Amino acid sequence: MPTYRTAAVDVVHNDEELVCGVTFIPGDFVYRSNDASHAVAGGKLGPKWEGPYEVTEALGDGAYRLRSMDGAVLPRTWNIANLKKCYL
Repeated sequence: MPTYRTAAVDVVHNDEELVCGVTFIPGDFVYRSNDASHAVAGGKLGPKWEGPYEVTEALGDGAYRLRSMDGAVLPRTWNIANLKKCYL
């Protein structure tokens, strides 16, 4: 029995529509994963994300340099897998 979900799928263009690359440009604000940075030891109920941080430089291949809100530049680069967009 056909349903709306199976009838509305366009198999040919499905992959093209769902693939959306996430990139950041300098000036964007992001959160970074606490699992990657281990900055706050909170255990099970601790925060999963910390920040916000400002992207200062996009190095390519998903690597970014970040700056905290007080102006201190973070000492290493961060991969896009450990960042998520912050809407301020």
